[in-house]
Amino acid sequence: MHAKLLVAAVALAFIAGQSAAQPAAPAAEQQASESTLVRYQKVVDFDYVKPLATLPRKVEEGALFIDSRPKARRFDIGHIPGAINLPDTQFEKMSHLLPQDKARELIFYCQGPSCDLSAKSALKAEALGYTNIKVYEGGLPDWEARGENASVSLDFILKALEEKADIVLIDARPARRVANEGTIPGAINISDTNFDKETDKLPADKSKEIIYFCQGFACDLSEKSAKKAKALGYTKVRTFPEGHPAYVAATGGAKAAAAPSEAAPAAPAAPALEQGKEKGSVTTASFERILKESPDSMLIVDVRDAKDVKAGTIFGGVNIPVGEVEKRIGELPPNKPSVFVCTTGARSGEAYDMVKLIDPNLPVYFLDAEIVVADGVYKIKAR
Repeated sequence: MHAKLLVAAVALAFIAGQSAAQPAAPAAEQQASESTLVRYQKVVDFDYVKPLATLPRKVEEGALFIDSRPKARRFDIGHIPGAINLPDTQFEKMSHLLPQDKARELIFYCQGPSCDLSAKSALKAEALGYTNIKVYEGGLPDWEARGENASVSLDFILKALEEKADIVLIDARPARRVANEGTIPGAINISDTNFDKETDKLPADKSKEIIYFCQGFACDLSEKSAKKAKALGYTKVRTFPEGHPAYVAATGGAKAAAAPSEAAPAAPAAPALEQGKEKGSVTTASFERILKESPDSMLIVDVRDAKDVKAGTIFGGVNIPVGEVEKRIGELPPNKPSVFVCTTGARSGEAYDMVKLIDPNLPVYFLDAEIVVADGVYKIKAR
């Protein structure tokens, strides 16, 4: 009798144990899922990267920070100051951005521990022969959580100016320098030295987007002012560390006075593309006018196959075959129009449709016209 009771008790305990173990399955599945992430063996933390990334510094020397995230949706809107962008999905195509010195320290990062783009890129760099590679697994989320500033790119600034975005640009350089050299159009001048005396110039709305800049990576005035603004309760503060010199280099050096001072007279507007009959198309007349008067204001993209452009691309444009447009979309500039061309308008229209499905905000168009070549010269025959 006692033996039977003992057997029954053991059986009940076994069944209860099995039932109690069931809820643990989801956690095990989650652990298995996390284990599928690629990891790199040499990982560093915030304390390691902070002194290497802090401005001022010479970004062409020392550790090179590499952001493995997509450009437009991640890097442009916020990254570690001085980092370059080499998206993991485009690593092979953009590996020329890596330094020639294969012993230079490379620190890859992305969007935190749940993102393995940086680890994947680190392994690819290692395969190319780089010998001093590390991964900052905490990435940008950890950098910002520790109170450091995220930086925007030059392309972000140019696009914001073009679209008249609702942001506040603040030049943290001394007033005399701003008066002598000009500033980014629309920026206000609050020198870091006079920050406490000029807080009345800051927006009343503390959720307003603010971007500080100064004189490049060798200048830390914008970094200091951005942290002071955060201490006052402003919640959307970033920096543009390339600063005024990068803006001048990108725009040809046009000088603008700090707002609200009267700005210098605007340069004559470049000729504009005009809408054609089909959505996304441009008129032949406006295309030819820009080609003649301001060719640098647009990017011509010949979407014919490589074998078709042996004699040269149409109007000297870049060649991106229509079959490669989707994977090479990152080569299209966000701050000036790209016009797709081919010999009939069919493939150029297809390229336009593909791009708009992927990124509706890119300024792309197509020329719906027949283009013929005679004696090595391309001519347009409008429909």
